[in-house]
Amino acid sequence: MTEKEKMLSGQNYDSRDKELITQYHKARKLFQEYNRLESKAMARRNQLLDALLKYKGEGVWIEAPFFCDYGEHISIGENTFINANCFFLDNNTINIGKNSLIGPYVQIYTAMHPLKASERIVDDSKRGTFYLTATRPVSIGDQVWIGGNSVIMPGVSIGNGTTIGAGSIVTKDIPDNVLALGNPCKVVRKL
Repeated sequence: MTEKEKMLSGQNYDSRDKELITQYHKARKLFQEYNRLESKAMARRNQLLDALLKYKGEGVWIEAPFFCDYGEHISIGENTFINANCFFLDNNTINIGKNSLIGPYVQIYTAMHPLKASERIVDDSKRGTFYLTATRPVSIGDQVWIGGNSVIMPGVSIGNGTTIGAGSIVTKDIPDNVLALGNPCKVVRKL
């Protein structure tokens, strides 16, 4: 099994693997050009997003700057708006539904590391020192609004029609049609 296959299946993997580093550099080249473009250069912006992302529905708008790890694991549904300075750590899949709003500085993480240093750091005589990482996918439904400066942790699903209050740390699944907020993020009422 390759390190990429391990990564996508949620097993511990070496994030410094050659194949993964190649994709990492490809993604950076694409989003760095995207982030430097004039805002009116819509055709080129769309070309770069099509090359970077796994799927981008019609009408998707991503404000620059935007950052991700690989890009190829991110799917964004129609008419979704992603505000400036978002970082999507897509070591596993990130699926965002249609007609959703992602506030500025939102961070979506799919990667995590073993807590104990002795399990996280590998000292290999042939390859040198590297770190083990594991992943879990993130799913965000349709018509979701995630307030600015929120953090979505690995393995979380957020239901359709839900609003996440600004500054929330979402550590567990959130159901459909609720307002949830805080650290840790909790449901405060149905919508």
